[in-house]
Amino acid sequence: MPAAVKLTLVVACALVDVDGRVLIAQRPEGKQLAGLWEFPGGKVEPGERPEETLIRELHEELGIAVKADCLAPLTFASHAYESFHLLMPLYICRRWEGIVAAREHQALKWVRAKALRDYPMPPADEPLIPVLVDLLG
Repeated sequence: MPAAVKLTLVVACALVDVDGRVLIAQRPEGKQLAGLWEFPGGKVEPGERPEETLIRELHEELGIAVKADCLAPLTFASHAYESFHLLMPLYICRRWEGIVAAREHQALKWVRAKALRDYPMPPADEPLIPVLVDLLG
């Protein structure tokens, strides 16, 4: 029987601005996959709903306030890394309060969905791109 695989649940958000651009954030130095671009979000803590995780993470990482009813599930990624398996629901959000600012990332960029492939991303994030391209053009 194969060894049990650790399943890690991480939730991500595609923030979409009024011009239809998506926010991506660059992973900070010193973290795993540093320098790669990702959708903001984070690990779901025990006892937390994915929407609660995003509300917390978007406030911590970007300084914005998001309401649960403004988060719509869009798609998900399932990716086997060497030491764990990542399951990552992607939500889309078009409404928030506050000004987006980098608190934990090296940099933030608003990017057209078709240009997302121009930015190196973790393997788990890449399959999410076509869904955003289909949705946002």
